[in-house]
Amino acid sequence: MGINKKTLAITLFFQLLSSVACFSRSDFTSTFLFGTATSSYQIEGAYLEGNKSLSNWDVFTHLPGKIKDGRTGDIADDHYHRYMEDISLMHSLGVNSYRFSMSWSRILPRGRFGDVNPVGIKFYNRIIDSLLIKGIQPFVTLNHFDVPQELEDRYGSWLSPQIREDFGHLAEVCFKEFGDRVKFWTTFNEPNLFVKFSYAFGKYPPGRCSEPYANCTTGDSEVEPYIAAHNIILSHATAVDIYRKNYQVKQGGSIGIVITSKWYEPLTNSTADCLATQRALSFEGPWILDPILLGDYPSEMHEVLGSRLPIFTYEEKKLLLNKLDFIGINHYSTNYVMDCMLSSCDLDGYMRDALIATTGYKDGVLIGEPTALPTYYAVPYGIEKMVRYIMERYNNVPMYITENGYAQGSSGAFTKELINDTERIKFMHSYLTFLSAAISQGADVRGYFSWSLLDNFEWAFGYTVRFGLFHVDYKTQRRTPKLSAKWYKKFLSGKKLQLRTSTQNNEI
Repeated sequence: MGINKKTLAITLFFQLLSSVACFSRSDFTSTFLFGTATSSYQIEGAYLEGNKSLSNWDVFTHLPGKIKDGRTGDIADDHYHRYMEDISLMHSLGVNSYRFSMSWSRILPRGRFGDVNPVGIKFYNRIIDSLLIKGIQPFVTLNHFDVPQELEDRYGSWLSPQIREDFGHLAEVCFKEFGDRVKFWTTFNEPNLFVKFSYAFGKYPPGRCSEPYANCTTGDSEVEPYIAAHNIILSHATAVDIYRKNYQVKQGGSIGIVITSKWYEPLTNSTADCLATQRALSFEGPWILDPILLGDYPSEMHEVLGSRLPIFTYEEKKLLLNKLDFIGINHYSTNYVMDCMLSSCDLDGYMRDALIATTGYKDGVLIGEPTALPTYYAVPYGIEKMVRYIMERYNNVPMYITENGYAQGSSGAFTKELINDTERIKFMHSYLTFLSAAISQGADVRGYFSWSLLDNFEWAFGYTVRFGLFHVDYKTQRRTPKLSAKWYKKFLSGKKLQLRTSTQNNEI
């Protein structure tokens, strides 16, 4: 008799729970934070409820042609109404922390030009209190790409120094309202990524760019990303300064910032490619972290960009000095790097200004298994190398892996392949194994957050890509656990898990 598809999927699942070397929650400290991550615009929906104002993403996604499937985050996962269900899902997994962001437009609909919205404060108070009742620590991001549209209309948001005062105001409201219970704060999520997509390629609001980077009606791709990043770095410093002076001692929390970075390997052993790899890395996380921890932008950026790179004044450098308690790292993939400074080649789009080209191929062989996102490959050793790079560059400042996850493509239809996500299990198991190796070598990593709790609105990709541990039917909002959710639950329960590639039938 043949084996039916359901039986085969379950068999594969249990095979994936078995490995050559045993692996369990006990390989990490008892205080290690294990959680899932989301962001406000990607899951909340209710975009016109609770006195919330329009955000830049509310406006941008309603413009034709901006999102791959033409959809918006108006409803998304309807988390605004279903947050208790989603917190119960987290609790069922056994996580001890949850990373989420707060919608600026829901808390301060008009920024500093209007009042605090009590309905928004009440919403996030309910989330925080409900998490704590379940034994889940809130890990809060103040800004995950979205800003009130009014700040964009008034002065151009991140292109103006005025944003620093607005962000400081947002931060103080949040510290005052929630800081008695929130012990982990991050100011920004991936500023090194979103300024490029917003001001170099026009893929994110406000959709500004110029040729040859991309074709927009307005913008300057050569300078605006660096102006925006400069204002974000100083906004971060402003918020941390407020926290340390007025709240940190009595509230007992910590504050950091989240950067994203691929790991990069030289395509060849040539000096040019090795230098290009260091340049690529410097244009990622260190773009944001070096000014905060080392006092200025990386030397590689100064060398390539010259006067395009803003200058910190003496007073700004004093404000920046050591303005973080930890570093959040979002890491998904690894690419090969080829130099384009000394030799002619097609410049990489995302890393164009670093004068490099990237590829997933070397001698016709892929660097890792492909995923549903272009250039995102499963290369588990990359997380170990990235963590060690950050550890060595910044004297082992405490770190959290604030995002790590596997992309599935989706046509929108419910399929068994989306639920039986054995590739995500392999991804999580192998990345956690290499993360554990970095920790055993002395890296002060204190947490890991899987992206994402739920399938959700994935920015310019809309709903065509799924990262969730739980499948979401966007028509009914039904949540269904994937095999990866069951794997994560077993891992967090302390069971010894192994990842076996053989086809033998094994029991846990």
